[in-house]
Amino acid sequence: MSSWDRTGGNRDFVSFAPGETKELVRLDGPGLLTHLYMTPAAGPAFLREAVLRMYWDDEAAPSVEVPFGDFFCSGECRARLFASQLVVVNHGSGTTAYNAYFPMPFRRRARVTLENGGKEGVPMFWYHVEYELREGELPPDAAYFHAQWRRESPTRVRRQGDGAVPAERVNQTIWEAVNGTGADNYLILEAEGTGHLVGLFLTCNNLAGGWWGEGDDMIFIDGEGWPPSYHGTGTEEIFGGGACPNQEYAGPYTGFIAIQEQGATTWRGQNSMYRWFVHDPVRFRRSVRWTIEHGHANNFENDYSSVAYWYQTEPHRPFPPLPVDRRPSEWSSP
Repeated sequence: MSSWDRTGGNRDFVSFAPGETKELVRLDGPGLLTHLYMTPAAGPAFLREAVLRMYWDDEAAPSVEVPFGDFFCSGECRARLFASQLVVVNHGSGTTAYNAYFPMPFRRRARVTLENGGKEGVPMFWYHVEYELREGELPPDAAYFHAQWRRESPTRVRRQGDGAVPAERVNQTIWEAVNGTGADNYLILEAEGTGHLVGLFLTCNNLAGGWWGEGDDMIFIDGEGWPPSYHGTGTEEIFGGGACPNQEYAGPYTGFIAIQEQGATTWRGQNSMYRWFVHDPVRFRRSVRWTIEHGHANNFENDYSSVAYWYQTEPHRPFPPLPVDRRPSEWSSP
């Protein structure tokens, strides 16, 4: 399935008017989407203004609802070239090509739509979607692919009450503070059902400067309290990096693909990273609450955004509404 020219000509693309939504995929199942390829002739704002949605089995609310660029690990409206096990981004001479290789099963129907939420039209958008149709039913325990975008800008620092951060320690690297609940962590995902986490794309637009990445990941499984089953040791460790990364890298399962001030001591600006849980899925039976500290004990005020990728049985918990203005912090308001 692709955007090939149905007349037999060479205009093998679709166009989007401002605000227009198009259905890219409609398939009757059972089956499996295996590869998405998409490349827009559009400016950088398209990466946050366009929204990719996926619906399985005639559900009313999508199981995937993510700004186009962030779904393909391109945060802050900036694409980075890299190749990993599940997402690949390649350049051409005029456009950037975005690829995703998540298996996406469906039993009765699959729908994929793309909304151009911007004020500018998109003259050319090319896409390919590979899939398999099955003769028999999918296994009864086959879960559905989900992806959700969240953002907090800036992250909130507690300034009064228990756990308050002293004013002189806000946006400063600290070691002695205590976080014994995880309540103020940045929230990546809250989901209900049975399933497993398969990936995380995280962007910290470091507005404060200084080393921002002492935040531990905390994943609370099936309603457990603190300390959770999964408690990490710092942001760089989640994504396979050494202490305080200052050079970009990408591998099959982990990558720090954007470090805006490489080699600098302030780490100011965009920091984007991915982690795929392929050989080590994080499983839950009833629910999951996925969080990360923004600085140790949540003392940094920065712009955090994320995409959680996971599989679960339906129905899924309702997604929070996407904010209207999703543009990077340094972009001025209209």
